[in-house]
Amino acid sequence: MVGHMLFKQVRDEIDSMMARDPAARSRFEVVIAYPGFQALMFYRVGHWLWRRNWSLLGRFISHCGRVLTGIDIHPGAVIGRRLFIDHGMGLVVGETAEIGDDVTLYQGVTLGGVAPSVNSAAQIHRKRHPTLRNGVIVGSGAQVLGPITVGEGARCGANAVVVADVPPGVTVVGIPARVVVPRGQSQEFQAYGTPTGQIPDPVARAIDGLLDQVSRLKGRIDQLEGQLTQRDGQPAPDNMVNGVEAPAPTTPVVENPQRPLPAQNS
Repeated sequence: MVGHMLFKQVRDEIDSMMARDPAARSRFEVVIAYPGFQALMFYRVGHWLWRRNWSLLGRFISHCGRVLTGIDIHPGAVIGRRLFIDHGMGLVVGETAEIGDDVTLYQGVTLGGVAPSVNSAAQIHRKRHPTLRNGVIVGSGAQVLGPITVGEGARCGANAVVVADVPPGVTVVGIPARVVVPRGQSQEFQAYGTPTGQIPDPVARAIDGLLDQVSRLKGRIDQLEGQLTQRDGQPAPDNMVNGVEAPAPTTPVVENPQRPLPAQNS
């Protein structure tokens, strides 16, 4: 019974990878040529040992998987079903990380902690790494740091630095990561967690807002100057500043250089 359940779980892992990667031609190819699948199998064994307090042996199995695949998954991490690690080289998953079902991770992703290395004994058994809910996609090079939560169905774009909680169903990009696609508009699968086409830039949006405000203020100034002109019945002088006449510049008094000097007594 246990063997049947284990075989079904492994088959589901393979089928999920084939469903999300058109380059996969067969289950056998996934088994022998996909480092993400191989690293996941090393993790499953290491995690089984870790939970039974065979921590050193679990770490050794994890290290063997890292050497063979270039993917570093701590055996203490909690990983759900049908995780797809695409390419995967340089991927790091920390000890207290939690990953839900149907999550996709690309190469160079770090699920890391931000606690300082000093006094490490006080950090044992403390949550230091992120939690990814079901259906999350994390693009290549993205850094998800600290004990934060990435909500269900969220997407973290390539090279994003995520240091705060991400709401469910949104897409975040940038450093630090900001929401660029709201909830409900990023439900379809997005390779590398990054939407294609027109991606709104939050910095450019802020600059556009400032420009709009400056334009409105300038229009208000022009309106006030026009009202002042109508009231006085003459054009506003050139030295008007925000509707107030600036004082005329004073001309300094300079002595006449041709003026004769007073005679001196001999």
